Amino acid sequence: MNRDLQRMMKQAQKMAAEMQRVQAELAEQTFEASAGGGSVTATVTGDQRVVSVRIDPGVFDGAPDADDVEMLEDAVVAALNSALERARAAQQEAMGPLAGGGVPGLGV
Repeated sequence: MNRDLQRMMKQAQKMAAEMQRVQAELAEQTFEASAGGGSVTATVTGDQRVVSVRIDPGVFDGAPDADDVEMLEDAVVAALNSALERARAAQQEAMGPLAGGGVPGLGV
């Protein structure tokens, strides 16, 4: 029994170390998405931090009215949500084997 417990602890430590490694790699990756016909581009990291939001200067040609401002705001939100979704999908893909695998050899 003691040997099984030691083996389980070693496997759990290995899994925890692997999860930390994957999380660190994801934090270094960036994900980008555009909205509003490319007028807004958002970039986020794999740990879901906003790095930048770029707005095409052409959006400001002429005097903007309330509809233009609302459309720009919606495009910013859409671009951010899309970039964050890409980061979440990459995280699920990278962490899936670790998170869903349980502890090897224990059937857990």
